[in-house]
Amino acid sequence: MSHAKPEPIFLADYRPPDFLVERVELDVALAPSKTRVASRLSLRPNPDAAGGKPLLLDGVGLALESIALDGRMLEPADFETTESGLKLAGPFDGAFLLEIVSHCDPEANKALSGLYRSRGIYCTQCEPEGFRRITYFPDRPDVLSVYTVRVEAEQAEVPVLLANGNPGESGLIAGTTRHFARWHDPHPKPSYLFALVGGDLALVADRFTTRSGRSVELRIYVEPGKEDRCAWAMESLKRCMAWDEERYGLEYDLDVFMIVAVSDFNMGAMENKGLNVFNDKLILARPDTATDADYAAIEAVIAHEYFHNWTGNRVTCRDWFQLCLKEGLTVFRDQEFTSDVRAASVKRISDARALRAHQFSEDAGPLAHPVRPSSYIEINNFYTATVYEKGAELCRMLQTRFGRNGFRKGLDLYFARHDGEAATVEDFITAMGEANALDLTPFMAWYGQAGTPELAWSMTYDAGAKTVALELEQSTPATPGQSVKAPLPMPVRIGLLGPNGDDLPLIDGSGTPLASDQIELTADKQTFSFSSVPSAPVLSLLRGFSAPVKIVTPRDERELAFLMANDSDPFNRWQAGQAYASAVMIDMVAAIRAGAEPRAGAAFAEALAATLSDDALEAAYRAEFLQLPSETDIAREIGQDVDPDAIHQARQRLRQRVGADLYQHLEALYVEMAGSEAYSPDAASAGGRSLRNAALSLLCASARPGEITRAKQHYDAAANMTDKIAALSILTHSEDAARQAAFDDFYRTWKDDHLVVDKWYALQALSTLPGTLDHVRSLVKHAQFSYKTPNKVRALIGTFAAANPTGFNRPDGTGYAFIADAVLELDRFNPQMAARLAGAFKTWRQLESRRRALVESELGRISGSPDLSRDCFEIVSKTLA
Repeated sequence: MSHAKPEPIFLADYRPPDFLVERVELDVALAPSKTRVASRLSLRPNPDAAGGKPLLLDGVGLALESIALDGRMLEPADFETTESGLKLAGPFDGAFLLEIVSHCDPEANKALSGLYRSRGIYCTQCEPEGFRRITYFPDRPDVLSVYTVRVEAEQAEVPVLLANGNPGESGLIAGTTRHFARWHDPHPKPSYLFALVGGDLALVADRFTTRSGRSVELRIYVEPGKEDRCAWAMESLKRCMAWDEERYGLEYDLDVFMIVAVSDFNMGAMENKGLNVFNDKLILARPDTATDADYAAIEAVIAHEYFHNWTGNRVTCRDWFQLCLKEGLTVFRDQEFTSDVRAASVKRISDARALRAHQFSEDAGPLAHPVRPSSYIEINNFYTATVYEKGAELCRMLQTRFGRNGFRKGLDLYFARHDGEAATVEDFITAMGEANALDLTPFMAWYGQAGTPELAWSMTYDAGAKTVALELEQSTPATPGQSVKAPLPMPVRIGLLGPNGDDLPLIDGSGTPLASDQIELTADKQTFSFSSVPSAPVLSLLRGFSAPVKIVTPRDERELAFLMANDSDPFNRWQAGQAYASAVMIDMVAAIRAGAEPRAGAAFAEALAATLSDDALEAAYRAEFLQLPSETDIAREIGQDVDPDAIHQARQRLRQRVGADLYQHLEALYVEMAGSEAYSPDAASAGGRSLRNAALSLLCASARPGEITRAKQHYDAAANMTDKIAALSILTHSEDAARQAAFDDFYRTWKDDHLVVDKWYALQALSTLPGTLDHVRSLVKHAQFSYKTPNKVRALIGTFAAANPTGFNRPDGTGYAFIADAVLELDRFNPQMAARLAGAFKTWRQLESRRRALVESELGRISGSPDLSRDCFEIVSKTLA
């Protein structure tokens, strides 16, 4: 790096803001390359801070026009400007008014942070620190202000003008071709929740009546011509508004709720107060353009952003170290919503699968950090699976401990105490504990300790006394900066299964029946005693995945088959299948690397058949059983000296065995699940398609003649995007001519729809064929691909890096070089996207030695690049450390 090494920011250094901003009045005159922003800030010294300090305002990339203090125009000698902001020496003894006029360049803003213009639409993204790119301001989350915004633009070019809050006066500006609109948000909010949108947008409107009888206007804005793809988004919005009232008693608090869908957006969506901005892939859906997974994601993300209205907006976070306070809690709430409106067992499996794939691997590598980190260089790098998904699991453990009603009591107290404030994790945990009469101080260790706890167990049965002794032992591996780990309190849900598979009563050692299936592990090692157990039981441990831990004690495969067939807990029944498949594949990997013949896996296929044939189980649940652990899952389980090619071969062999041995079962399911009714995205219909397409995938894996033809016929006959994509997901790995024919047809049909073209990119990037890297390189030059379009980068390059282990981990290192090149290209104008892509290297130390050396060389090349951004510097330096 040619500039000074970026210095970290520490939680321990937090100080309250020196000044508070009670009111913000903005007048924004939109223009492509020179937008004028006039701000009126009503400030006063913070009584909770040390007095006599200068006023420091953040500002990046702004052209200052004028400053006035209490109506007096300031001269250049009265203030100091720097690359990072503005400084006024003061003194400031009481309330004062600061008026600032500055300019920014939306057209040139390719970082997509602050105010930017893309495809003719003006849009903002202010979280975490984008507001400082719009105007000078103390841009931190603990400065809460009431905002009034006037925005103007050329009416012909920008007919729609939106900002946070409730609409006010609007109209033409006399003597000009411009118009204006006023917006007022009565609820104090931090600057990161500010939003402004202007453009030629079509409106889809509806209304929602709250339980108190208030009528709320609902608006979804999209590009003209795409209004017919908003119905599901609107239904999802109304569904989650009603659910939040029913489950948590939380009503919406403005007169209008707006969503704007834009094509170029660094994130999935943003919860700006009253004006959510969404990546359009999470709004637009029609059966012929969106898959079942797209529909489910739209429903979940709309719920997530709406739920932020209370957990994030009404109560926000004091500083960015508290990011998990709003994100982890809101992820938990959206997970609960999806569980209630869809299939709870399938949702729990999906969440656990994602946690293990993304967060467990994060915990196991150089980027491990606590749910609440103690330091950061660039906060953009901490929008991670640890903060979001593990943060949600901590909330889930509290609900498991207290029950739904107890968790609701704690949340009610939290809102009663902190509505309209910027809070901390301690505030949340204190409210939860006091509402349930429990000291949760030990639980805070979950927020401060990195790493995935490992849980070992042993169980002994005394046939004479008919008692069971269950010993649990926890430990957490060392992580960067944390070599010593404390024991963590965790709820452990268990079951004891008798020889016929029934659950036995849980009676403690004193003869008292347990009130629930939950025991509490609080020490490094504890023994739990159970009495009146008639015969040696089989243990079902960590039911419902009741704590985000890794069970490390291996199971006998006969026990796993027994649990696959009998466990009454849906999660643990599925988990037994995953553990069995993993054990088989890990043995296969060892044999392949030793040059020996891998075992067949026939016993696993036989165990799988029992679940597959159980018609009492939901189709979506059975489909989960057919999804074998991924290559990334197996690499994580092996943990060191990983050979991605051997893992790929092992997984393909097991899929072939399952497909061949269960061929008749799978073919019967494929026929049975062929629905003839019109497409519906509801959970049951989607589950049927999921099971049918999973069966098709394994039929094709069987290597029987004619199965690739079946996949092509499936593509040709598909009446919805879900089935089209399922067929292409199979064909992409085939060298049969049917592959190219299907992909050519797909592109011809959808070349004018950028969201569907993204699917075309991603499916080709997934291919395990030998020439995939060269093909991906050629697609980078494709007419529709652009590094400056985040969705395109995620679809093509992100998919190749994150979801194609054999391509990314090519033995010659060219996959690593390709991703390193992409990181450096992105870092020139979008450091946030570059840093996220660099995260693909986070597990490099688990690889075998030759690949490790190749990755290290590429990381060194990135690290040595001049003018590397703070974002990339933090990720790459920590990955190399």
